[in-house]
Amino acid sequence: MVSTSPAVGAAERIAFRLRDAVRRRGTASLALSGGSTAPPMIAALLERPVPWERVQVWQVDERVAPDGHEDRNANQLAGLRERCRVHAMPVTATDLRSAARRYGAALPSRFDVVHLGVGDDGHTASWPPGRPEVPTSRRPVELVDEFNGRPRMTLTERVVNGGRSRIVLVAGTRKRRIVERWLLGDAALPVTRVRRTATWVFLDDAAAPAAPLRLASGP
Repeated sequence: MVSTSPAVGAAERIAFRLRDAVRRRGTASLALSGGSTAPPMIAALLERPVPWERVQVWQVDERVAPDGHEDRNANQLAGLRERCRVHAMPVTATDLRSAARRYGAALPSRFDVVHLGVGDDGHTASWPPGRPEVPTSRRPVELVDEFNGRPRMTLTERVVNGGRSRIVLVAGTRKRRIVERWLLGDAALPVTRVRRTATWVFLDDAAAPAAPLRLASGP
């Protein structure tokens, strides 16, 4: 889906899915990624009618850095903390591996919505290119020794693809070629591991492919 306001479109879709989850099951769960496209989407989401008292928010991935550090994705969740329960990844723990296991054990059995972005190198979550052992780990939460300057903690493929729905938000000219490769099924890109069924993609005009593509089938 191409939208002139992809952040608003993504927010509307997430809000719809959260309301539907609450209506069907009484509660809703949302996993959020960071990145430059997340803040405007979160701001738009907070303006939508959502029964926040029945929603819990988790992180898709996080950089290992002190609380409040500018590198932390958790900083983007401040507005949500005023509305609902937010589960920040425990990246300041002394024993990160044990902390990752505890976070993974506490995840909902299935997320209602998983939000993802796409990096210039085709990564999503914190799945580095050339490191298939990260997304394919049998653990729900995995550690990454270092990726783009920081060690990280990330949800793995089975959690992301096990969600009832996924929202992918991409913006910027630098992403256009990556988006084309992804939609054509380039297996070298980590984002290609994302299941296409029940996944909505929101692109701005700069990131959208210039010509129609014959899309490959995906996982």
